[in-house]
Amino acid sequence: MNAPIPSAALTTGLSLHASLHTLAIEAWSRLRGTLEALGPLAETMDEGQVASYELAFVSAELHAMRAMLDYAGRCAEGPTPVLEERMALAFSADVITKVRQRFDRVRDAINLPGAPLIELFESAALRGFCREWLSPSSLAAVGSGILEAGQCGRSLLAEDKQIIAASFARVSAEVVAPLAERIHREDLTLPDELLSAIGEMGCFALSIPERFGGTAPESGHDNLAMVVVTEELSVGSLAAAGSPLTRPEIVARALMAGGYEPQQARWLPGIAEGKPLCAIAVTEPDCGSDVAAVRLRATRVDGGYVLNGAKTWCTFAGKAGLMLVLARTNPDPAAGHRGLSLFLLEKPTTEDHAFEFAMAGGGTLSGKAIPTLGYRGMHSYTLFFDNVFVPAENLVGGPGAEGKGFYLTMAGFAGGRLQTAARACGLMRAAYDAGARYAKERKVFGKALSEYQLTLAKLGLLGASLRACQEMTYHVAQLMDEGKGQMEASLVKLYACRAAENLTREALQIHGGMGYSEETPVSRYFVDARVLSIFEGAEETLALKVVARELLTNAKPL
Repeated sequence: MNAPIPSAALTTGLSLHASLHTLAIEAWSRLRGTLEALGPLAETMDEGQVASYELAFVSAELHAMRAMLDYAGRCAEGPTPVLEERMALAFSADVITKVRQRFDRVRDAINLPGAPLIELFESAALRGFCREWLSPSSLAAVGSGILEAGQCGRSLLAEDKQIIAASFARVSAEVVAPLAERIHREDLTLPDELLSAIGEMGCFALSIPERFGGTAPESGHDNLAMVVVTEELSVGSLAAAGSPLTRPEIVARALMAGGYEPQQARWLPGIAEGKPLCAIAVTEPDCGSDVAAVRLRATRVDGGYVLNGAKTWCTFAGKAGLMLVLARTNPDPAAGHRGLSLFLLEKPTTEDHAFEFAMAGGGTLSGKAIPTLGYRGMHSYTLFFDNVFVPAENLVGGPGAEGKGFYLTMAGFAGGRLQTAARACGLMRAAYDAGARYAKERKVFGKALSEYQLTLAKLGLLGASLRACQEMTYHVAQLMDEGKGQMEASLVKLYACRAAENLTREALQIHGGMGYSEETPVSRYFVDARVLSIFEGAEETLALKVVARELLTNAKPL
């Protein structure tokens, strides 16, 4: 994220970021030393869960701060970036206040000396920076600037990506949005007209190479295009449009990682067209995010395997015709993740909230939709496999791929965290626009809400947070296109999903009583946002098992 030479204020922001980043590295080092004093790190890591959780968010927030400062710096190449610079500086000052609290909460637990904290956070440069850019007048000016511009800063996406964004924005507005409320309120399954519309636009083909009928380059994935499409569709509906892209992407990535060309040639062209639709069966009732603890059994029989056990939170399991199933082929508990294999299971389709199918190859597959607070339309099911037969040729990776299921699953989920951040961005845009519109229309005590300082200050910080999430997501997509960015994908997922919860809450609050009414879409945005920090890696799992493990083990600065 290299930026042109910035203004004096941006230079100060970047200098403060560098100091905070150095402090974060020291904090991770101190935590590692504290844990190693108790025993081997692999055995003591859980003793530092609270500190790890706080420091994971410090790393995510600092990554967002740097993304926003670099964005403002790049804006300097064009027209005078008054709004963008103000957004970046206000956002950075807000991050500084948050990470200070996190350092204060953990410093004693990790033996972090107080002197460096006092030296940095009580310095004239930091205090002056925060005083200026978090002042009520500065925040209100940012909010006013966003309302006047009609957007949270300008887009710096390349022209081809802006064309893609505009195309899918039309689909989102003309096809998705008119159906979204009814799908949510009546708890409907996604209608064929919606699925056909996004399928015809190539949504299911984004992670499939061109030689198999997809739109991804042969050399790898176009993660940035995927992010742009996902964001635009999520503006119309998180559940009904932003999320149907995820499942074919996971299946496609797993098949490509498996490297078995006959299997790829058989399945990928159809998946690219949305025929069949896909579902993923990985999570189990007692496992949650601990994929290695999967217990659904796959027992070898003549010609294939028989599946027995249960899965849960299997989204779209009713309407999908193809299911990716992670199962245990080695029953020895000591085998752990090395005893798992991945299968493709064909199944009948239904829009019913409960089903029981006598499978063509033998056995019974039954399922029941789980009632949820929000995120309706695709439905997540609990599934029961009773002697369900799956042919040997449906072992992902082909002959000899037994025991590789965990690794293929991780490859399949590689883009899931990034895509979830993009979904969060789209949902945030919808909520922000709704809040801004209502603030301009609603009059309280003789004037519009948007004329009050508090409303403007809220809109200023919320808009800056939205832009920070977008810029982080785009940057990580570019890193992943280069074969990097796995850690950064976890950070942007961690940050953007929490930010979406906060923004949708405040957008609802701006609506007052009408926001709590199901007559307004903002109530849907609020309940939909809550799932973001849970699926595709729960917040705690990401913080403790991905971010903390990486930064404690490898001491990798970000």
